[in-house]
Amino acid sequence: MIGWLRGTLLERLATGEVLVGVGGVGYRVSVPANLVSSLSSVGTAVELHVHTHVREDAIVLYGFSSLAERRVFEALIGAHGVGPSLALAVLSVLGPEELLRAVQAADVDALCSVPGVGRKTAQRLLLELAPSFADGQMPGAVGTVPEAGGSSGHSDIRAALVELGYGPDEVRGAMASLPSEGSVEELLKGALRELASSR
Repeated sequence: MIGWLRGTLLERLATGEVLVGVGGVGYRVSVPANLVSSLSSVGTAVELHVHTHVREDAIVLYGFSSLAERRVFEALIGAHGVGPSLALAVLSVLGPEELLRAVQAADVDALCSVPGVGRKTAQRLLLELAPSFADGQMPGAVGTVPEAGGSSGHSDIRAALVELGYGPDEVRGAMASLPSEGSVEELLKGALRELASSR
């Protein structure tokens, strides 16, 4: 998998992509909107931290100006219901530092400033991203991102509790008491018991 590219900026494409020439090969890379405008002029050197996304019908490269930005992107796509396009939209509006502050402050409005993100999606994202930004740190290396976000069962529980109308603090408290393993049904029952006992 491609994790980093250094080459020559050959073209800025209208689709939010750039074409980077490396050793006689042109790599088409999707980048955040703010990065497209900040890159140097065509013909100059460019370096990108890359996430290689493999789909059934395509291999897509996503490029970022820093390792922190790439790791945040990987944390975002690890969240339930977030694909690369939405993750890229988030990073086009909020940089890694801004997103970190939004998650720490549970700032729903900050995430709602991203096109396509409504209040329910923003609330769910804040809950799911909280473990990845624990202790005020950026998400870890790509190998640790899935663990940082918890199991897929835990993600389902968070989403279910948000749908049931529980607030971010209540959900965080309930999730903290759950075991790391278990069926979704068992985990949800445990979370609801914890919420009932704390009221």
